[in-house]
Amino acid sequence: MAEPDYDAQVRSALPELADIDDPALRDRVVEAWTLGLERGGWRDVHDVPYAWNIQEVSNVEHVRGVTRIAVASAAEQREFHGADPDLDVIRAACLLHDVGKCYEYVDHVDDETLGEPDPTYAGEEIPHSLSGYALAHEVGCPLAVQRAIPHFLGEVPDRTLEAELVKSANAASSNAITQSAMGITLEEWVRTYSQTTD
Repeated sequence: MAEPDYDAQVRSALPELADIDDPALRDRVVEAWTLGLERGGWRDVHDVPYAWNIQEVSNVEHVRGVTRIAVASAAEQREFHGADPDLDVIRAACLLHDVGKCYEYVDHVDDETLGEPDPTYAGEEIPHSLSGYALAHEVGCPLAVQRAIPHFLGEVPDRTLEAELVKSANAASSNAITQSAMGITLEEWVRTYSQTTD
């Protein structure tokens, strides 16, 4: 079987990449996804699920939703409050905030969606927001993007405006997904399943 063209998959799956003004940052986002998919052994970027037990929604759908929500919120912050959030940082961090699921969720999917996961990376030992931070660091994303990726409670004590937008957009998207898929809130999902949330 031919090796997947992850670069093309990611660029096609995440059209919001085109809205990142800095072409080098755009390429770094793609590179982080490519490394995650390759090391996780995924055949297709759309096969990475939103959650270990909500597989009918893809991670792609979720990160795109988070990006759209955060960008819309940033526009409101700018127009209504006169704030000046960095849209490139927001877009890149939103698109990368769950790239770590490429490592974390390999044990929760059907074998036909995977090739050969690299055991050095693949598995649940490290929460996906931290492995996503590590991927962003590895490919040279700016520190402002890296610091906006960890989004679970207590992971980063000092949060920027951009990081707060990523976190709140993530909660909004996650609540919509858990409500739609399971009829429960994100908080109920976390309480019930005791897993690190997306």
